Amino acid sequence: MDRVKSSIQQVPNAIPKALIRRTGGANSLELEKENFERSQAVSINKAINTQEVAVKEKHARTCILGTHHEKGAHTFWAAINRLPLSSNAVLCWKFCHVFHKLLRDGHPNVIKDSMRNKSDLMDMSRMWGHLSEGYGKLCSVYLKLLITKMEFHVKNPRFPGNLQMSNRQLDEAGENDVNNFFQLTVEMFDYLECELNLFLGVFSSLDMSRSVSVTAAGQCRLAPLIQVILDSSHLYDYTVKLLFKLHSCLPAETLQGHRDRFQEQFKKLKSLFYRSSNLQYFKRLIQIPQLPENPPNFLRASALSEHISPVVVIPAEASSPETEHMVETEDLVDTDIPVLPAAVETKFDDLFGTSAANDPFNFSGQNGLRKDDKDRMIEQLTREIQALKEELESFRLESGRLCGALRGRVSELEAELAEQSHLSMQALGESEFLKAELDDLRRARQDTEKEQRTLTEIEKKAQANEQRYTKLKEKYSELVQNHADLLRKNAEVTRQMTVAQAAQDEVEVVRREMQEKVKAAQEVAQKQEQQQLEELQGLHRELASSRTELDTLKTSVASSQQSSEELTCQVSALETQRAELADSLAQKEAELAGAGEELGRVQSSLASERESGVKMAEALQNQLNEKESREQALESQLVAARWATLQGAVEEAERILQDSLAQIEDPAHISCTSSADYLASRCQASLSCMDRLQTARDFYLADNTAGVCDLVRAVTQCAHLVGDTIIQGSATSHMVPVDQADALSDSVKACGSEALALLVQMKQQESLAGADSAQLRSTLLGIQATAEKLRPRGLELQQGELGDLVEQEMAATSAAVESAATRIEEMLNKSRAVDSGVKMEVNERILASCTDLMQAIKVLVLSSKDLQRDIVESGRGAASTKEFYVKNSRWTEGLISASKAVGWGATVMVDAADLVVQGKGKYEELMVCSHEIAASTAQLVAASKVKADKDSGNLKRLQQASRGVTQATAGVVASTKSGKSQIEEKDTMDFSSMTLTQIKRQEMDSQVQVLELETRLQKERERLGELRKKHYELAGVSEGWGEQEEGTG
Repeated sequence: MDRVKSSIQQVPNAIPKALIRRTGGANSLELEKENFERSQAVSINKAINTQEVAVKEKHARTCILGTHHEKGAHTFWAAINRLPLSSNAVLCWKFCHVFHKLLRDGHPNVIKDSMRNKSDLMDMSRMWGHLSEGYGKLCSVYLKLLITKMEFHVKNPRFPGNLQMSNRQLDEAGENDVNNFFQLTVEMFDYLECELNLFLGVFSSLDMSRSVSVTAAGQCRLAPLIQVILDSSHLYDYTVKLLFKLHSCLPAETLQGHRDRFQEQFKKLKSLFYRSSNLQYFKRLIQIPQLPENPPNFLRASALSEHISPVVVIPAEASSPETEHMVETEDLVDTDIPVLPAAVETKFDDLFGTSAANDPFNFSGQNGLRKDDKDRMIEQLTREIQALKEELESFRLESGRLCGALRGRVSELEAELAEQSHLSMQALGESEFLKAELDDLRRARQDTEKEQRTLTEIEKKAQANEQRYTKLKEKYSELVQNHADLLRKNAEVTRQMTVAQAAQDEVEVVRREMQEKVKAAQEVAQKQEQQQLEELQGLHRELASSRTELDTLKTSVASSQQSSEELTCQVSALETQRAELADSLAQKEAELAGAGEELGRVQSSLASERESGVKMAEALQNQLNEKESREQALESQLVAARWATLQGAVEEAERILQDSLAQIEDPAHISCTSSADYLASRCQASLSCMDRLQTARDFYLADNTAGVCDLVRAVTQCAHLVGDTIIQGSATSHMVPVDQADALSDSVKACGSEALALLVQMKQQESLAGADSAQLRSTLLGIQATAEKLRPRGLELQQGELGDLVEQEMAATSAAVESAATRIEEMLNKSRAVDSGVKMEVNERILASCTDLMQAIKVLVLSSKDLQRDIVESGRGAASTKEFYVKNSRWTEGLISASKAVGWGATVMVDAADLVVQGKGKYEELMVCSHEIAASTAQLVAASKVKADKDSGNLKRLQQASRGVTQATAGVVASTKSGKSQIEEKDTMDFSSMTLTQIKRQEMDSQVQVLELETRLQKERERLGELRKKHYELAGVSEGWGEQEEGTG
């Protein structure tokens, strides 16, 4: 191809230099432009015409190449503006098809050049829209699509005309802005909506009941859909990717409108792709992809990895007249040499002869060598042109072959690229999914580690708080002790102060008393001194009088001197006493001063101690307040922890109940069964736990410090028991009739709902006090009542009656056997008196075998009583006999049932024997009664043997008696059969007098009777089977068969 291009480029440059004088100096560019416009006009007129056939690909491709050569669409629109598009619908339809191809595959400037004609296209669309059928309506829809496509590419210049983009380019188109992605998705929805409208318009205009795709008119309408399919596949793929991207950034509620619109367009596009793929016209031109069965789930991010981008494959075109090459050789090579007609070239030779050099009339030879050089140059150039034409032709053929091969290879590579892209997208999706899972696992691991660290820190904080609490408790105890000591010291100081104050008061009193005594002594001394002075004065007077009278009174001198000495002694004694009183007064004053000093010291020490005590008391009070605040904080934390514990227990209880409700909805639970007795016990346990829950809740509300443990235990236990009741109730409903099962199932579900409602109330502190369990209790009582109704009838007996009933039934059985033996003896005596011969012999043999059977049954009953007594003695322990029967109620009821069956069988057999002896009964009834007695005794033996010791002697005797009953039963059956054979009359079958016809008639009657008897026998056997089934069911209900026995002895 490069060689061809180089040759094409070299030819125009060489030719004009040689032929410039012959071409008259014509401008090669103008000629090239004129040739280009002429070829484009021809191709456009061939592609867009009024013939209702599909546009040929070669003409459309010429138009596309023209836009790339011109780098625009000016020439195209110049040619289009001359066409009458508004007057012919087919012409407008084919114009839309070619224009669509140019927008997709033409030069990027086609869109810009075409926007100038947007208003004309809109007017044309409105004009054709007035038509309701035919090409007019389709042209209107197609023009709207083309206008929408141009507007989309103008708004989003990153998108090429063919819409082929990689994921990176798609992300760049939105500039990584969620608002841009949101708006871009809306515009793609509008774009795809126009594509779908054209799709639907074309299909609705065709008669799909006929093979319209093989007709020219049908292909004319279907041909543009190839471009629509190419655009739609890309728009669908980009819409899916953008929606996944939007869902990763925006909430799902915001994108609800996008999802609804995508769902609608997905259904339409899937249907249209499917219908198109079935048309024969598309099968050879395009491979249409099929969309998935269900649209992508945008709410799940991993669904992006499941998305497969639809790939439209256009196979390589086969060589045909319609797919011939677009550009002819003359269009590719411009030699700038005008082609002259042959008549003009030979005109000179016709007039002046040949141009040979030796021709005498060759005027051209006058120029000599110059003329020959020009001719040789022309010939050389002509040969070169011819060689180049041949080479160009070979290159053209080679290039055509290479182009075909390259187109096939490109198609293969595009398919491989699409597959690789799909695989890469799938691998990318898987890698993103795995990355997301890895991130989730990492986040979960980090959360787990963080929770573990948080738990460790909480445990450390709890331990530190506990240690701090212990230290605070010790400090508090120490402070309390110190406070008590200080209080004791304060009381002691106060007491000492009181004592000191009392001592000071006493000292003050003593001081006042001493002062009073001193004053009194001073007064007495003064009085005595005055008296002495008065007496001294009196003595002086008397002395003077005596001196005056000395002479006269010499006799009284001695007495006067003696009284003076006495007075002197008295004065000295008074002085001595005065000195002693002064000393004692000084001593008292010294003692009083010492007491005052001691009192000052005590007061100062008391004041200092009081101040220190006040300071210490304040410090202790501060420490006490701080400790109380810490205790309050710890108490609040402890209360929060207790509430969190209770919340956790309530949430766990909710999960238990929800799991129980989920189990009863599980289809696998249908195979689970339970008994009404066990359900009643579960209901009773749940009701008891409800009482404990109510008590624990009241206690917790009264004291939330000590009652939380009991409440947590009560909540969890109540949840377990109620959940077990729900499961057992559902399992019990599988064993009862449908109406009762539905009622029980509804009650169980209501119980679960009430329990969950109660737990919801207990989760809130405000509603905990008002949580009412009355509804749940009433529901449990209803389930318990239903279970009581469903319990077997044998359980309705009072527990105290079981022991008595066993004894009564065993006694009744013995009495029935004795009565049967007595009646048989009476019947034997009566038969001997009435009958004779063979009948008496048969009756005696039958009654004798019945008597043997009664004796064997009697022995069996006595052995069963002895074995039963051993079982009760060995198994009851310290309990009474009735308590043992109550504890083993199932075994007891089985024993009672077996005893009843034996007694009833003996009575029925005696009645049958009586009728046989009288000739009114049937021997078969007697044999059936014998077999029934054998079965009843076997049941009695089995019921007695269940709890017996295998080495017990009474058990061996019971087994021996059972074998005796079996032998006696066989004897009754054998005697009955032999007696029957003796009594029944046997007809002698004499057919000698019968004709052939009579024998044939008798044979047919016998066959009819045989068939009737066989039918009756089959029906009776079926009836017997049904009776046995019903008997088994009734016996199971009455005896409680199938219920779980807690112990075997």
